[in-house]
Amino acid sequence: MNAFTQEAIAQPPRSGAAGAAQFAGWDSRKYTYYKPKGRHATHYEDVTVDVQPDPKRYLLQDFIISFPDGTPTYSENWTAAKSSDWHQFRAVDEEWERTHYQRQSTICGMIGNVVENARRAGAPKRLDRTWVKVLEQYLGAYKHAEFGLGMATMHAQRYGYTQMINSAILTNSSYKLRFAQDLTLYLAELALDLPEINLDLGKQHWLENPAWQGTREAVEAINGTSDYLEKYFAVNLVFEPLVAELVRSGFFMQVAAAQGDFTTPTVISAAEGDYQRNLANTAELVHILSQDAEHGAHNRALFNRWLAEHGKRALAAARQLQPMWSLPHHKVAQFPEALNRALERIRSITGELGLELPAELKAA
Repeated sequence: MNAFTQEAIAQPPRSGAAGAAQFAGWDSRKYTYYKPKGRHATHYEDVTVDVQPDPKRYLLQDFIISFPDGTPTYSENWTAAKSSDWHQFRAVDEEWERTHYQRQSTICGMIGNVVENARRAGAPKRLDRTWVKVLEQYLGAYKHAEFGLGMATMHAQRYGYTQMINSAILTNSSYKLRFAQDLTLYLAELALDLPEINLDLGKQHWLENPAWQGTREAVEAINGTSDYLEKYFAVNLVFEPLVAELVRSGFFMQVAAAQGDFTTPTVISAAEGDYQRNLANTAELVHILSQDAEHGAHNRALFNRWLAEHGKRALAAARQLQPMWSLPHHKVAQFPEALNRALERIRSITGELGLELPAELKAA
């Protein structure tokens, strides 16, 4: 018996015939071919699990399409993080295409009704004049940060190794891009009643105002990394709690009502709700990777390095925004308290995930 015959006998035959392989639910008449997270498969799992091919699961051949350098259609090497089972992740919000469209439509309808009712009641014309300038210049600048985060996550979602990861990052991007558009349309609606508003000043402040240059650097650094999970991590676990929430809830939602503005907080509240979903999904994925039996130590060290690199930039960006708190006519919030809340927020998030805060964030 030659070596080839011996090897053929030792290895089980590879066949694509029905029943040749045994896997989770292989003998079930309900065709449950994957292991659900809970006792029963959910609709979300049915439409996401294994929708994206993986040669390691149920396929006899590799990807039939690859890049010119031999890189496969999807590669585990597109992130420095490692996993013994990328398919373990399930999005906490269980959002898929249909539910995502429904939620986005609901948010757009809510914002549209609020703005329309405010205009009908003449609310824009009763805004404090100084506050109008803040909206024109600073809310107009901030929308560019949201757009930048949306572009970063849009790029990242293409490289996720499973459909579950891709879907979570893609919906994250969709929420960001929608909110940037929300702010653009909202300011344009205000300009209909307040013709003195210059809609180009937001971009000018984003590019030239020293207060925003740290934020620009932080957003551009996130966009500049080629590791898709680093982008996802940096957006939701670093930039959002230290900078984005600081601006949204720490400034605009706290200060607006005292300036006679009850509309802006409602518009911005949609983004705060978006972030809670995005944070839950990101934390779930990071927790799974951090506790991976085979690669957990490697991943924790990697995440701590990402936290240090992006945390330093985000903290500098947050501190440079301090002048914004001195602009409103009626000062009902102070920057030190807002920054402390942001620092407590990121300490809470990273602490629950077992990550190590860099010295800059500990001492701040």
